[in-house]
Amino acid sequence: MSLVRLNIKGISYSQTQNGAYALILSEMDGERKLPIVIGAFEAQSIAIALEKEIMPPRPLTHDLFKNFADRYEIVVKQVIIHKLVDGVFYSSIICERDGIEEIIDARTSDAIALALRFKAPIFTYKGILDTAGIYLKTGKKKSDVEKVDKDAVIEDLLFDDDKESLSTATNDYKNTTLKDLKSLLSEAVANEDYESAARIRDEISKR
Repeated sequence: MSLVRLNIKGISYSQTQNGAYALILSEMDGERKLPIVIGAFEAQSIAIALEKEIMPPRPLTHDLFKNFADRYEIVVKQVIIHKLVDGVFYSSIICERDGIEEIIDARTSDAIALALRFKAPIFTYKGILDTAGIYLKTGKKKSDVEKVDKDAVIEDLLFDDDKESLSTATNDYKNTTLKDLKSLLSEAVANEDYESAARIRDEISKR
């Protein structure tokens, strides 16, 4: 199965789950986006890695891992999001030391936080993107969309740990018809509510 390289498009607030964020990945040579729900700590770590000018006073967990790996000459070569089960993405970190490669299982949020620090590429399989990818539908200019998506939450993640999520409501789609789910998915994507879109997409996939 062929691999598809992904870029990090940005991080958005969770609108359905308190304390969570949606990491938006974009295929390099296409228009599909892959939303992944992550926790606040992981979102903060990824935001700091994206914002090159921000240096935490003490190393974060992922910075510590990078320092440890550098000391022992371990290099992260790439990250592969290799499986999707019940809405949960599974990832592998491909490492190398002394010419020997090792594959390490990891949460996707941790794997991406490390990939940023090692400047390692991020991949997923085409089948996963075919199943979980969504298309961005917006009338905004591409440059404007990228700026909003990438920068909207970084300041809050870095400097306002007490800020509540935009909404603490949770949505239960179990009793929603498949036809209505598809309609809700289109609406969520049109509104750039990627985290809700991801949850609706997962419910559709289960059926």
